[in-house]
Amino acid sequence: MNIAELVEKTSESFKAHMNKTCKDLDVAELTEELSQTIIGNLKASWCMASQDGLKAFLEAYDTMEAFIEVDGRVLRWKMSSDKWILTDFGKQCISRNLYQHDGGGECYVPLDHKWNMSRHFASPNVRESVLFSSALITPEETKQLFNKCTLFKPSTEAIKNIIEKTGVEMESHRDPLDHVMNDSCQIPPGTRCMTVGLDGANVLLREPGTTNRRPKERPDVSDSDTEKLSCYKNATVASISFYGDVPDDQECPERLGAIYLSRMPEEGALTLKRQLEDLLDRIETKLPRDVTRQLLMDGHISLWGYGDNTPRFDTYTKGIDYWHTLEHLSKAAEALFGKKSKKARRWYNTYRLKLKTSDKTGAAIIRSMHYYKGKLSCMSAKRHEEYDKQERFFTRNKHRMTYASFRKQGLPIGSGPLEAACKSIVKTRLCRSGMRWSRVGGQYILNLRSYVKSKLWDTFWNTARQCLDIAA
Repeated sequence: MNIAELVEKTSESFKAHMNKTCKDLDVAELTEELSQTIIGNLKASWCMASQDGLKAFLEAYDTMEAFIEVDGRVLRWKMSSDKWILTDFGKQCISRNLYQHDGGGECYVPLDHKWNMSRHFASPNVRESVLFSSALITPEETKQLFNKCTLFKPSTEAIKNIIEKTGVEMESHRDPLDHVMNDSCQIPPGTRCMTVGLDGANVLLREPGTTNRRPKERPDVSDSDTEKLSCYKNATVASISFYGDVPDDQECPERLGAIYLSRMPEEGALTLKRQLEDLLDRIETKLPRDVTRQLLMDGHISLWGYGDNTPRFDTYTKGIDYWHTLEHLSKAAEALFGKKSKKARRWYNTYRLKLKTSDKTGAAIIRSMHYYKGKLSCMSAKRHEEYDKQERFFTRNKHRMTYASFRKQGLPIGSGPLEAACKSIVKTRLCRSGMRWSRVGGQYILNLRSYVKSKLWDTFWNTARQCLDIAA
């Protein structure tokens, strides 16, 4: 079928539908009701005409021979079969010829193979729209949105099927997909610093465990096993942020872009760490030599166990998040002087400011804690316990509190963007009321959402069309 024939077919169909739907309308005077009716008729007629045109166009390319050869095997025409597919214009039926070997086996459908629909019920554009939306909102919300805004109206079950098929393909082809995506990542112009970090966010899983909620106020008399089949585990997010110069009216450098990785809970987060290191391998080959490499995270022992014991980070400038340090400084002040006391406020404010002006402030905080602890004899057991905890924190991390040097070099001192990413990528989508996840199902969503939040969706989808069976 040539383009002229397609245009003629579609135009005739559009005219027929419009004439049918508008023949009895009173158009003597424009009203709001008339305008809405015409808009609805135009949309419906365009939808029907597009379906008719697409059907004629596709079926014109079907194979009509009695015998065909596929991979060295001769297949015989068996029957004509209809297939319902979801296109940009809605659900429609396409007729195709089926072929089969004389010895039996799976049927071969030439038309489906020609436009790569042999294992799909929705067209590539529909699948992309469904996946992009599902990275942001739930399948039910996606259904409601598409019912209002698109010509195709997938069911919630169809949306879930597309997510699952895509997730299986992405996870089974994780390495080649990552390889292509890593190669496509670019360094933003003007980058002066690349900051790497990891953090976690709790997700409620649909598996045995405890939810660590507040104690019940009364005995539970129900027979529900929901509590026994739910538990919180830590999903992990890694970020690679690119920073430029410090604007004249700001203290922090301008953030030029970021790439995120995220994985559902896994012991040691080994998969995410491997993905992060593979991505860094590729990015570092493109990174100019004068760009500073920084590792900036909160003070969790497991994170720094990884950061300090991974050779690739030996050349990185390492720091602990400034705001995380202030949180511990506040707790140390309360342990020493009591909550909401003026002495606690004065002590906290003194060292809060010094942290930005001297790299030796971490050690000074420890000396001050020792001094006041020796002078105070009225500390309760609970305050003693909190004091010991904060002393260990500052002793363990004082060499990472070089905020004065960071500021002189134009480096960030806070990992706020990483913590925001944990909320944006994990919490906002996976931790809505009533949600419980399998590790597999949650990972399907995190994969998609990471590409969206990294502003790499178009790159991902184009890559998927080339190397996976989810978009082609």
